[in-house]
Parts: sequence; structure tokens; C-alpha cells
Amino acid sequence: MAERSLRGRSIGAKSLESDEGVTLAERKDVVYVCPKGHRTIVPFAKQATVPATWFCHCGLTCVQEDRQGDPLDGGKAKRSHYDMLLERRTEEELKALLAKKIEEHEMGELADYE
Repeated sequence: MAERSLRGRSIGAKSLESDEGVTLAERKDVVYVCPKGHRTIVPFAKQATVPATWFCHCGLTCVQEDRQGDPLDGGKAKRSHYDMLLERRTEEELKALLAKKIEEHEMGELADYE
């Protein structure tokens, strides 16, 4: 068995491979910034699709440094509660409903005092 062992080498000490002839893929660094101000630099291959968001080490969602003005949901505009309400009713209907509810509320308060 001693004839088959490599003399002067310990197992797992160093690799016998070399870096000769190896070309690395072209890379680009993308900077992400979280709301707390942490900056994370992530290297990607040039041809890779870069995600718009990244998770910071603090647990918050980061945005690309040059895209901070964009919404996080991929360009879709955020809707407010009022916008969703206007999808169901017109402003005239809302005004009439508000007047009705105010009237019911005032009548309820007068009934409580009597």
C-alpha cells in the first residue's frame, strides 16, 4: 500500500488543478439600497437577468440604487383605498351615501338624548 501513496502530500491540503486557460464570465456589480440605508453590492454575470429587488441582511427589501424611484411591485402603480372605492361607485353616489349616513347618525344621537 505504501507504493501507491503520494509522497510529500497530505490529503486535502491543496488542489492539483491550476487556473491556466480558465476565463471567467464577464461580470457587473449591481448596488441595492434598503430603506435603512444599507448598501449591498451583488455581482452578476453580464448576460444574467438582474432582479429589481433584493433582500437586505436586516430583513427589509432593497431596491437597485439607480431605480429607487420605481415602485417595488415591478412598475405597477399602487392604488389607494379611495381609488378602489371609485372603481365601485361614482362621486355623486358617494356624496348621497355620506349625506344619508350623516342624517342617520344625527337621528341616532337625538334619540339617545331623549
